[in-house]
Amino acid sequence: MTLPGAAEPFWLTAFLDYPAGEFDAGVGFWRAATGYGLSGPRGEAGEFATLLPPSGDDYLRVQRLGDGPTGLHLDVHVHEPWTAAEAAMVAGAELVEESPHGFFVLRSPAGLPFCLVTKPAEAVPPPAVWPAGHRSRVSRFCLDIPRQRYADEVAFFRHVLGGQWLTAPEPETALRLAGAAAIDIRLQPAELARSVTAHLHVITDDLEAEVARLSAHGAMPRASRRGKTILEAPGGTALCVVALEAGELA
Repeated sequence: MTLPGAAEPFWLTAFLDYPAGEFDAGVGFWRAATGYGLSGPRGEAGEFATLLPPSGDDYLRVQRLGDGPTGLHLDVHVHEPWTAAEAAMVAGAELVEESPHGFFVLRSPAGLPFCLVTKPAEAVPPPAVWPAGHRSRVSRFCLDIPRQRYADEVAFFRHVLGGQWLTAPEPETALRLAGAAAIDIRLQPAELARSVTAHLHVITDDLEAEVARLSAHGAMPRASRRGKTILEAPGGTALCVVALEAGELA
């Protein structure tokens, strides 16, 4: 199926969701990790804020939850949210909320929350250049999906997000290229998981230096694999630091 033009996403925003007790630590870490500023609070309870890059449009936001665990969700920017919501529901999404402010909250078939919004954005922020001389940027939203739900979830997001996709058999992954947006989307099966979870990837041209920098801001390295290191950030989020491939920090 082809998405109607009004439902075709033109931008993606990663939302970091924290319970109240983890919010300050989580936001403080990601400000240091990115070098971005922080907007004033928004929302009825001041629960939302935006991480503001020095140049380019924002694509990272934070939310203080009333309850629930630390997690991430995705904002999908489209020209007509209702048209996109209808297309997503036909593909298997559950409608959670239709906001009077014009956005829609849905849940993917495997359970990932996402929002359909209209906020304009088009300028991708450049990577940060750190005092040690290396560069990095949050460049990927990664989904870990229970094995039994993986094929259906890939088919769902391929329909809802459109764009250009790459697949790989080893390790098994599906990757939506960022295109004109600031982040790409990677889906991968998680053999032992019971529910879908998400984390961010920081792409860098110096893996060792970036891991050391993030560790100095309180992240705890948990595992190392070829070309990447997995860390646990303050506030309870996982993240991967990944050595760049050609063009990823252009």
